[in-house]
Amino acid sequence: MIVITYITNLLTTGLGSLAAYLAAHVILCLLPAFFIAGALTALIPKETITKYLGKNAPKWVSYPASAISGFVLAVCSCTIMPLFAGIYKKGAGIGPAMTFLFVGPAVNILAISFTGVQIGMDIAIARIVLALIFGIGIGLFMALLFSKDDKAHHEATNNSDLFSKSAKIPLRIWILLVLLLSILIAGTLQVNFLKKSYIDVILPISGINNLQDVLNRLVPPNPALGIESISFHGLILIGLLTLFAIAALLGFNKIDTGFNFLTYVALGLITLTLIFASINLIAAPTGLMLGFTGKFFAETILLASLWLLMARYFKMNEIQGWLWETWHFVQQIIPLLIAGVFVAGMARAAIPAIWISTLAGKNTFWANLAGVLFGVFMYFPTLVEVPIAQTFLSLGMHRGPLLAYLLADPELSLQSILITNTVIGKKKTAVYVILVTIFSTLSGLLFGWLIS
Repeated sequence: MIVITYITNLLTTGLGSLAAYLAAHVILCLLPAFFIAGALTALIPKETITKYLGKNAPKWVSYPASAISGFVLAVCSCTIMPLFAGIYKKGAGIGPAMTFLFVGPAVNILAISFTGVQIGMDIAIARIVLALIFGIGIGLFMALLFSKDDKAHHEATNNSDLFSKSAKIPLRIWILLVLLLSILIAGTLQVNFLKKSYIDVILPISGINNLQDVLNRLVPPNPALGIESISFHGLILIGLLTLFAIAALLGFNKIDTGFNFLTYVALGLITLTLIFASINLIAAPTGLMLGFTGKFFAETILLASLWLLMARYFKMNEIQGWLWETWHFVQQIIPLLIAGVFVAGMARAAIPAIWISTLAGKNTFWANLAGVLFGVFMYFPTLVEVPIAQTFLSLGMHRGPLLAYLLADPELSLQSILITNTVIGKKKTAVYVILVTIFSTLSGLLFGWLIS
């Protein structure tokens, strides 16, 4: 009976983590990233990617470019994955691509600012400096170890003069990418003018509070495990995501043959979902309060501009290619992401908190390695990992192993490893995991030694 109860609790925690994650973190960050990745793959000439990130690009250009690009993307590891897959498929060298994958989620603006405010600027600055140094180091190691495979990948993805000065990105594609990136940033950037509600409307709908109580009982919030309750807002968003998935399955699978009715339905649903996700929806005693935030107005204007641009300046075959590549990334990554978040949720419930203070309470090699391993089984999105790290700190984790955890958490989570494997293969993924483990452990050890 005890075993059955334990297993039930694990499954409940895993499902709760997954449901809360889908409701709170997927829509405004991950969905725009898929569309950006699709645009990178379908619309940008290969020469423009390989000119700066390709195997034969000068190292002083390719590695800083791949590292610095992480600063402008307010994304966590699940969001960086489709972008990484997109640039690698388009012809980026294995070294710059892996640098992009490592540095992006570790030093994005959102993660660094949140780390500095919640934990301390010493950790934030160390996270930037060490992630850049070791991220470039990991990329250089990968390029050296897999030079033959990199050459084959380079030849398979490039059939023209890689350094042709005539290779340019048309202005309309630049505008498209800027709009998509703006949709991503507007949806994830935590600044007051975007979060603030400018218009509040109360709908006299009774029973919402009771429904919220039911949701809280089904998925109890547990800050110690990073599990958020599912709100009424989140429940509707999960429903919209489900409807979009069904419509996209029937509307995008054969997009290469043309649009059908469900293609337009899927595009309408994804637009509605992104806009609805940017509204504050709060269950109040007098009814349901809708708060129209700055984020809502920004997303609405940006999405309207995006579809107007596509309708007026892009050919149908370009739109078809873009949607096909986007859907391909969704099919490749989402199942693994769901499985990884579910398993990680169960692992968090299974690992006793006392282990944290016991294994990582001092700045030793093994303590820092333990911090890295926490990142494998206790993955949290960017907006959640920092409060959890704060919890680890309060439980007795040394600041050195804490930094090792923060560097490894986005890179070595179960879902990240599974998805990376589908993009570059088992052998390269295994080497990448080993390198990240070594460099993250050394980073924590070095930082812990310096502050001591």
